[in-house]
Amino acid sequence: MFNSITANLGTNAADLLSTAATSSTSIKEMAFALFLGVLMGFLISLVYIFTHKKSGYSQSYVMTLLVLPPIVAIVLVMINSMASALSLAGVFTLCRYRTIPGDPKDITYVFFAMAVGVICGINNTEHVLFLFIFFAVIAAVLILVEVLSYGKCKTSSMTLKITIPENLNYVGLFDSVLSNYTTSYKLRRVKTTNFGSLFELVYSIEMKNDMSQKQFIDEIRNMNGNLTVILTLYKYDDKIYEQ
Repeated sequence: MFNSITANLGTNAADLLSTAATSSTSIKEMAFALFLGVLMGFLISLVYIFTHKKSGYSQSYVMTLLVLPPIVAIVLVMINSMASALSLAGVFTLCRYRTIPGDPKDITYVFFAMAVGVICGINNTEHVLFLFIFFAVIAAVLILVEVLSYGKCKTSSMTLKITIPENLNYVGLFDSVLSNYTTSYKLRRVKTTNFGSLFELVYSIEMKNDMSQKQFIDEIRNMNGNLTVILTLYKYDDKIYEQ
């Protein structure tokens, strides 16, 4: 009887020690994944800031890239299931970006941060070296693409608005100037303004980047009687859409 009670006590003590050891290991794993995720998120945000210093960026997006890797890493450690963690993290990170227009380059950074967070959540010493190699390769590619302007188009999509007097025949009038400064152009809309005394022509154009915009506008002003000319740095402005 006494031996049975002693054996049970020994078994229970071993179970408690095992549970405590497991709990301690889990806390260490979570802490390691958390701090590693924060570090990688900070490095990714620095790369994003560097590659967007000319075009500009928002602080909220930088903060997103900073906290996304540790969040994904902790979710992966807590759930302890690769498929479940990825599904849950995907809901948190992608639902917002699918509901608003965004630059595909910015969405690439979101996937980059998610992938880094997943590797942080695996929490294996062998994966730490791979994590830094993965970050270094992707960061180098993103920086080189920005520095070398790889894939940058030689034209810019713009909207051109030209005001002309009502007695001026606009058909083919600006074709010679447009052919010289653009690779393609199309008249999208014609409307009257100023109680019918003026006409407004709206073109969508592909402006050559190596051409002077000021000289382009000056040549048009010489042909439209020095009336208003607006060059908008966006293709379909004022709700002019291509069918």
